[in-house]
Amino acid sequence: MQIIEAELTNPEHARALGSLLNSYACSPEGGSSDLPAEVQDNLAAALDARPDAIVLLAFVDETPVGLMTCIEGFSTFACKPLLNIHDVYVSPDYRGQGIASQLFAHAESIAKTRGCCKLTLEVLQGNTRAQAVYARLGFSGYELTPHMGHALFWEKKLSSAATPLE
Repeated sequence: MQIIEAELTNPEHARALGSLLNSYACSPEGGSSDLPAEVQDNLAAALDARPDAIVLLAFVDETPVGLMTCIEGFSTFACKPLLNIHDVYVSPDYRGQGIASQLFAHAESIAKTRGCCKLTLEVLQGNTRAQAVYARLGFSGYELTPHMGHALFWEKKLSSAATPLE
């Protein structure tokens, strides 16, 4: 098994990214549907154009079996960069072999090299298997003070067409 930092201009790496991410999207944890063709066709180039994006790929022999997409962010409270782990996926036939742990170790090494103060990630409440892995690797719910509770991850989807607010 080998973990590499993807070179997204390499067609093999771009195909591995697209294939693994689409498999993730088709899983219950990923929403149970294919990624739109536009996303599949443009994702590697779009991520390659972002200096803050890192894509890690896990290969067993020549088969891509694991993916981690990371985006560097910034902690204002620490005045240092952080590394957000945006996607983590291991093909079902290869789970339980330590691939996710090795992806996380590689990401942590990159984060330390970049001077990051922490790794962050989001996980769905119902994805208890992933939560167990993350807890085993030292992740926990984020809180500043116990009396304010854990942080919640919210979103507001933006339409592609700009519309004036009323």
